[in-house]
Amino acid sequence: MNTKTLDPNNLPNGSINQLLDWQPNERLAAMPTVSSDDHKYGMRHFAVGVTIISAAHEGQKAGLTATAVCSVTAEPPRLVVFVNKNVQASDIILSSGALCVNVLASDQEEVAKAFAGMVKDVQGEARFEYGQWRELVTGAPTLDGSLANFDCRVVKVFDESTHHAFLCEVMSTCERNDGEALIYLNGGFRSVPQ
Repeated sequence: MNTKTLDPNNLPNGSINQLLDWQPNERLAAMPTVSSDDHKYGMRHFAVGVTIISAAHEGQKAGLTATAVCSVTAEPPRLVVFVNKNVQASDIILSSGALCVNVLASDQEEVAKAFAGMVKDVQGEARFEYGQWRELVTGAPTLDGSLANFDCRVVKVFDESTHHAFLCEVMSTCERNDGEALIYLNGGFRSVPQ
């Protein structure tokens, strides 16, 4: 099968890459999807690493606990990060064109809870009182002691229903070689030894 891809160098501003001659399976496209509750219940069984997505722009900082982060390619080094459109961090990422993915260690569960809105009366920039923060290259806040930090510039934004999908290129990384990973499974945080 010959497939064509749009050349990203010849696209009008705001266009996305896509296969031009691919079509969804018509029979499957006509069928209903599962309910959002069924989808959420099934996803509870998908163990995922826990991150904090952080961003800053013109003196404002925002962040959120997130599990919807995925490596895309190593060359160039790219990640995709999904952020709900209704959170302040989404607007700050759009304005700054940068974000940091902070991959949490198990000893950072309290930071994860603060950025997930699970600590009473802690919201907005008060979340950054949890943990030690600095900057690498882009100006996005970077959490010290994370298992890994990916300081990124945003290169494309996809509108995906309730979320923005930020395609990012990694500008700088930090990592630590000790500590257990923090994961989220079945509604709770858990530790996974290295």
